[in-house]
Amino acid sequence: MQRNLTQSKEALLKSYNSRLKEDIRSMRENFEEIIRLAKGENDTQLSKITQCEQDTYETQVRAANIVRAGESLMKLVSDIKQYLILNDFHSVNEAISSNSTLYRNTQKDRDNKLMHVRDDMAADLYDLEEEYYTSIYK
Repeated sequence: MQRNLTQSKEALLKSYNSRLKEDIRSMRENFEEIIRLAKGENDTQLSKITQCEQDTYETQVRAANIVRAGESLMKLVSDIKQYLILNDFHSVNEAISSNSTLYRNTQKDRDNKLMHVRDDMAADLYDLEEEYYTSIYK
C-alpha cells in the first residue's frame, strides 16, 4: 500500500514537472516566433498587405497560445497547492498534536486555578462559619 502511494506521488510529480516544462516551452517558442514576425524579414511572394494580415493573424494566434500556457501554469500552481493542502499529512498531524498539547496545557492551568479558588473559598468559608458560630450577635 505504501509503495503504491509513493509510486502515485512520483507519477503525479512527474506529471506536474512535464506540464510545467511543456507550458514554459510553449510560451518561449510562441514568444520567439512573435519576435521573428516583428522583425519582418520574410521574403515571400505574397503582397505586402496579405503578408501583413497573415503576420497579424499569426501574432494573435501565438499571443493566445502564450495566454493559454500562462493559464495552464496558474492551474498547475493551483493543483500543486491543492495537492499539498490535501496530502500533507505530516504537517496536518503536527498541527493537530501541537494544538492538542496547547489545549491540554491550558486545561491543566485552568484546573489548577479552579482548585486554588476552591481552596481559598473553603478556607474563607471555614473562617466565616467559625466567626458566625462564635459570634455573640447570632
